[in-house]
Amino acid sequence: MASMEGQGPDMTTASAHILIVEDEGDVRDALQAQLLMEGYQVVEARSGSDALELVAQQSFDVVLTDVQMPGLNGIELLKRIAPLPSAPATIVMTGYGSVSLGIEAMKAGAHDFLEKPFGGEILLATVASALRMKRLRDENVELRRTVQGQYGLGKLVSQSDVMKEVFRLIECVADSEGTVLLLGESGTGKELLAQTIHYNSSRRKGPLVPVNCGAIPESLLESELFGHEKGAFTGAVATKVGRFELAEGGTIFLDEIGDLSPPLQVKILRVLQERTFERVGGTRTLKTDARVVAATNQDLEELVNTKRFREDLYYRLNVVPIMVPPLRQRSGDVPHLVAHFMEQLNQRRKAELTGCSEEAMALLSDYQWPGNVRELANLIERVAILKRKGQIEISDLPEKIKQPSVVPALSASTSIPGAGINLSQVVEEFENRLILEALERTNWVKSRAAQLLQINRTTLIEKLKKRSLASAVSQRQGTASTPS
Repeated sequence: MASMEGQGPDMTTASAHILIVEDEGDVRDALQAQLLMEGYQVVEARSGSDALELVAQQSFDVVLTDVQMPGLNGIELLKRIAPLPSAPATIVMTGYGSVSLGIEAMKAGAHDFLEKPFGGEILLATVASALRMKRLRDENVELRRTVQGQYGLGKLVSQSDVMKEVFRLIECVADSEGTVLLLGESGTGKELLAQTIHYNSSRRKGPLVPVNCGAIPESLLESELFGHEKGAFTGAVATKVGRFELAEGGTIFLDEIGDLSPPLQVKILRVLQERTFERVGGTRTLKTDARVVAATNQDLEELVNTKRFREDLYYRLNVVPIMVPPLRQRSGDVPHLVAHFMEQLNQRRKAELTGCSEEAMALLSDYQWPGNVRELANLIERVAILKRKGQIEISDLPEKIKQPSVVPALSASTSIPGAGINLSQVVEEFENRLILEALERTNWVKSRAAQLLQINRTTLIEKLKKRSLASAVSQRQGTASTPS
């Protein structure tokens, strides 16, 4: 996520419930006033035993508790709260010079500690950080609950041989500790496979923490991955826990890892090699026990060849590579996926879709699906929203599927002379012309040219190698402004 500490919590403040546990009335009132001004719902408790009764009666997102109180102290309260279902994130407050108590509390499971006296800005930033951690933890608990069996290997939808091989590889690697690299175009289901790997591993009870390396600004990504210390940069008013720490004992999914900048590639390499890192602005070396599953839609080998991706990092990630084929290479899966998505939407959106006509299914199977499985899922959801019930007909499909683009015809001037024609040569010349036109239109970026031609990038490269086009492409690439 791109937000920094001090910019407010991720969940809406109106929905966040905070319990203040403090035996000193003036301190309790001051804390309540600051949190109420921010829009939180606040409940007070004068002692640890009172707090336990309140926690048993209602749910809280954050418990802000003093450590030194008569009777049940803050650390004992924390230990009693921690085993509860959907336990709140806990922040402990310690007196001046009692940092050791704060550290003891964090070892017992506290999210953070505040040393008195502290300002309102630090209080709000720490609460916001605790809420983010609580939300992520709850999402993982809910995900584990709702996907019990959903991510079983038998639930993966495909009848194609290429995907059966993918499932076989996943079954082999899921319960290992090996780093997995998922390769394939956008929308092919790499995130679903990462979830399947996690929930079929021995780490299934731990968190699954996703990070989209291409969606978070580079200036914030290092802090998101590794966390930062208070004062590390402007706006860092409190310590922040990074994704590698949140993924402790579980799996971290690094999506779009090909977008990492060179400095971050070095840091990720160190994590993979030594399992250690430092927070931004910190000097203390932290260890991580998170398994790494990475994914990319880019050709990492080419990025290595063009010095845009570290070779040593590539080999560290490429322990178990799994290539996920695009949907156009397994059109036989389309009917099964359509049925699967209809079943899901009938349950989730209370739709009553009963099937798909033969004519509509023929068009769906013939379509090239540049957006892959994600595009198909979105289409079926659109039909479920607009049609609600009945059979999917041709009239329910968008124009691009009802009237697919056709390959341009050969020039009208092409004719068969009396002596005959070399069909293979003419077809090859025509194909070469289309390939060169696609490359020119995409500024010689092979991946984009392949999309324009609706073929795999590897297929395009093979065609360039087999024909007399490779040298011409290399020369033109040298003058192009954008590398392929």
